[in-house]
Amino acid sequence: MPDISVDLVERFYAILAIAAIGGMILLGTLRILAIQSDPALDAYATIARAIQARGVIAAWFVATLATIGSLFFSEIAKFTPCTLCWYQRIAMYATAIILVVATIRRRDWTVRPYALTLAVIGAIVSTYHYLVEWFPEIESDGVCSLTVPCNYVWFRRLGFVTIPFMALCGFLAVGALLAFCRPEEER
Repeated sequence: MPDISVDLVERFYAILAIAAIGGMILLGTLRILAIQSDPALDAYATIARAIQARGVIAAWFVATLATIGSLFFSEIAKFTPCTLCWYQRIAMYATAIILVVATIRRRDWTVRPYALTLAVIGAIVSTYHYLVEWFPEIESDGVCSLTVPCNYVWFRRLGFVTIPFMALCGFLAVGALLAFCRPEEER
C-alpha cells in the first residue's frame, strides 16, 4: 500500500471543506437570484431535484468521509483529539451509522430528523471549537483538559482551515443535503 502523507490528507480534506462551503454558497445564491430570475430558478430547481432524490446517500457519503478523515488524523497522523473533538466525533460517527442504515433500507426517510439533529448539534460544537482556536480566552468553562487543550491547532491550511472548520463544513453539508431530500411521493 502506498504511503499516504499527512500533508496530502490535510490538503484533500481542506479542499473538500472549501468545496462544501462553496456548494452551499452557490445554492444559497441561486435561491436568492431565483426570486427575480427564471434561469436562476431553473438552475436551482434542477439542483434541488437532484439532491431530493439522492440526499440521504450523499449525506451518508459526506459523513463517512468525515469519519474516515477523523480516524486518519487520530490513528495514523497521531493527532490526539481534545474533548470537543470527541463530541464532534460522536455526532459524526452516529450520523454516518444512521445514514448507512437508511441507505441500506433504500433511503429510509424516517431517519432525517435524527440525522439532522446530530448534524445541528455537531455544527454547534464545531463552531464553538473553531472559535476557541481563534479566541482561546472564550474557553472558560473548563471543557478541555490541560494535556490536550481545545485551542491547540494541529494545522491551519490556507490560513483558516483547521480540523474543527472541516468538521463544521461536514455537518453543514450533511444538514443541507438532508434538508433538501424528500421521499418520491413528496416530490
